[in-house]
Amino acid sequence: MNRIIYIILLITCALQTSAQVFVESKIDSIEILIGEQTDLTLSVTADKGAKVKLPVYKPNQYITPGVEVLDNSVSDTSQLDNGLVKISRKYTLTSFDENLYYLPPMKVVVDGKTYKSKSLALKVLTVPVDTLHPEKFYPPKGVQDNPFLWSEWEPTFWLSVLFVIMCVLTYYLWTRLKENKPVIARVRLVKKIPPHQRALKEIEGIREKKMSMQEDQKAYYTMLTDVLRKYIRERFGFNALEMTSSEIIARLQQDGDKKMIDELKELFTTADLVKFAKYSTLINENDANLVNAVEFINTTKLENQPAIERVEPKLTETDKRKMRSRITLKAAIYVLLVMSAALLAYVVYRASMLV
Repeated sequence: MNRIIYIILLITCALQTSAQVFVESKIDSIEILIGEQTDLTLSVTADKGAKVKLPVYKPNQYITPGVEVLDNSVSDTSQLDNGLVKISRKYTLTSFDENLYYLPPMKVVVDGKTYKSKSLALKVLTVPVDTLHPEKFYPPKGVQDNPFLWSEWEPTFWLSVLFVIMCVLTYYLWTRLKENKPVIARVRLVKKIPPHQRALKEIEGIREKKMSMQEDQKAYYTMLTDVLRKYIRERFGFNALEMTSSEIIARLQQDGDKKMIDELKELFTTADLVKFAKYSTLINENDANLVNAVEFINTTKLENQPAIERVEPKLTETDKRKMRSRITLKAAIYVLLVMSAALLAYVVYRASMLV
């Protein structure tokens, strides 16, 4: 008796276990026209946590000869009562041959065990054509103009307006450039007179004026020392016009002939006494100082100096501002021209695509 009860319990458990897996398949439409599509839905009801494997078809793979699977949807899982879940997947089918097709059962694997769905049928129909009344067929329609849509032409219109604005701005800048005359800075080549020649020529002028009389001594020594100071500035490179006699002598003693420096020192000392202490000199003393000045110049002069001097132009702040303004205007005009050309090409391209 116990053995019979045990066998009955095993059979009941097995029946309950098998009853927990249920495979269902259905098709949305059993009739379609050639080329139309319909969805086949495969559902599996099983215990929660069971490993369910639904069939997967490649694109354009035949589920049966003549019927193609276009797409497989992602599995959809929904919770049911009593710890069960329902897993579904859709298959999009189509066919291009008129026929009544038999769709074989689809296999589902649950926890390693294979289950099958029921078989289905799909009828594919052709498009009915009335060949007995060809007058009902309409001839092909001619080419029709597309309706004007502002939304399509609006970007092209505003880009065209921008192109016109850029052209106007370019013309304005070009007129400003014409009004802003260029600043011409030319380098001048001037014939250069060597410092010793200029100084000797001025001393010769002093000699010809015969300014060695008593009443002209102050003017005489002022002119003579001024000529020497200018010569020293150009020859030795320091500003002797702004220096005292002792400062000039000290500067020349660094690299000059001591005898000549002493004679020049005596000349500057005499000149200071005449100009500031009302010292009176003799005529021969004035001539000796003139000779010493000429001798100093001839001793320290530099030969073979360039006869042409390059004079660089000096621009005022106004000229510099004009030059910077012209450069800015030219750069802006070039940039606007390039942008305008690119914009015009783009507008023409868009218009040609819309026409």
